[in-house]
Amino acid sequence: MDKQLWLANRQLTPDKMEYARAVLEDVRNGTDVFQAVRRHPLPGGGYLSKSMLVAAYRALTENGEWPADDDLLARLRMKPVRTLSGVTTVTVLTKPYPCPGKCIFCPTDVRMPKSYLPDEPGAARAFQNDFDPYRQVQTRLDSYRANGHPTDKIELLILGGTWSAYRRDYQEWFVQRCFDAMNGFDSPSLVEAQRANETAACRNVGLVIETRPDEITPREIAWLRYLGVTKVQMGAQSLDDRILEINQRGHTAAQTLKATALLRAAGFKVVLHWMPNLLGATLESDRQDFQRLWQGYCPDEIKIYPCQLLENADLYAYWQRGEYHPYTTEELIHLIADLKPSIPPYCRVNRVIRDIPSTHVVEGNRRTSLRQDVLAELQRRGQSCGCIRCHEVRGEKVDPQTLTFEDYTYTAAEAEEHFLHYRTPNRKIAGYLRLSLPLLGAPDIGLADLREAALIREVHVYGQSLPVGMDQEGAAQHSGLGTRLIGAAEEIARQRGFTRMAVIAAIGTRGYYRQRGFEMGELYMVKDL
Repeated sequence: MDKQLWLANRQLTPDKMEYARAVLEDVRNGTDVFQAVRRHPLPGGGYLSKSMLVAAYRALTENGEWPADDDLLARLRMKPVRTLSGVTTVTVLTKPYPCPGKCIFCPTDVRMPKSYLPDEPGAARAFQNDFDPYRQVQTRLDSYRANGHPTDKIELLILGGTWSAYRRDYQEWFVQRCFDAMNGFDSPSLVEAQRANETAACRNVGLVIETRPDEITPREIAWLRYLGVTKVQMGAQSLDDRILEINQRGHTAAQTLKATALLRAAGFKVVLHWMPNLLGATLESDRQDFQRLWQGYCPDEIKIYPCQLLENADLYAYWQRGEYHPYTTEELIHLIADLKPSIPPYCRVNRVIRDIPSTHVVEGNRRTSLRQDVLAELQRRGQSCGCIRCHEVRGEKVDPQTLTFEDYTYTAAEAEEHFLHYRTPNRKIAGYLRLSLPLLGAPDIGLADLREAALIREVHVYGQSLPVGMDQEGAAQHSGLGTRLIGAAEEIARQRGFTRMAVIAAIGTRGYYRQRGFEMGELYMVKDL
């Protein structure tokens, strides 16, 4: 009965439609959305939700009563930051399954994949959908649509334990069902689902998995490309072998470095998880360890996950014996504020803490707003962070004529990397491209598409995600920045003596690259220069 009442309260009845129309009229005339909603309370108490306003807007535009108004929809949009990076992220979790790792800091819950808890936001959605990939994607897309977000460019993030440890038939089925949900219909095979997604309404523009560094081999890389993977997250946790050993991580820093070199040589975007406050670490050793990230590893993105003391992790027993001491919130804020200004401009900090509910934390930091706390501390110091996320244009208007082109060049493990990007006059990044030029010692992945080729590992244009083919005045997306960046990359590759270019294209971006002269190889799109 409670569920029926909950559903009834969220239905757009004719009476509610009239209230929604009145609210929308006020918003169209310049009133703030919150104020407009408060002006029109419902007779039985309460107010209209944003999802109801979006539904009313769509009803009015679809029946022709009102013209489409993208600015109005943008004002109604709930949590616009979710799609301000240019794509819409959909997170799904794999089913509970044994993990090869024995890490002492990892929580264990038999209902969940290793390291996840059932009441973490993304994990809770997976748990409610019985870890069914189709249902997870479908319900998330429905939620985005209800709150006014575009769903035509989807970055699919597959989390849950160690992806490479799952059976390959399960992996293939899981990815296929995710594509089926984006396509809106079932396909007989993964290849067919991928082919359909090239022109689907919800196109996959990035596919991310998470695994361990010791699982990365040339054979594994070929399999990931078959699935359509474009980005790999790995738990480095520490780059100190002593810390890795006493926390029973099960791999070495050298294996992490080798894995990043293999992935980069295959064109993948590399995301590393870094974990301060592990058993045996100190504030000073963490400061030193963080600087190792930029010595050969050079991740494209990082997640800073301070170790959290949880009762269902082996680390709890060390704490009970007085052998482990969590950092305080203040210590963590000052540590991360010390580190953030040193992050190079080619790296994006995706997270600053795990979204674990504070009720699970036994001792130490319980604040999930750590990123905001760190930024406030940096502001107090008169400092700033150099990472991509802190410099995205987000919702700002962009004039392509005022943009400055920059090429930040650096050397990673066995590759010369070029972070090609456009900045606004106030130093915000409007778009970027990652160009990788393999050096003589680069590992041989054994894939014909990559032989003697320069690699485009990512093209990304920022700003509010816009539907495919749609333009918007002042928006960075669809303003030709991607084409200009590709042209610049091709010219640099030619100057360095490369005669071929390969791009690790996501399934839904193949059409984009075909229009720019690339052809489908076996696992990559390629072009003669």
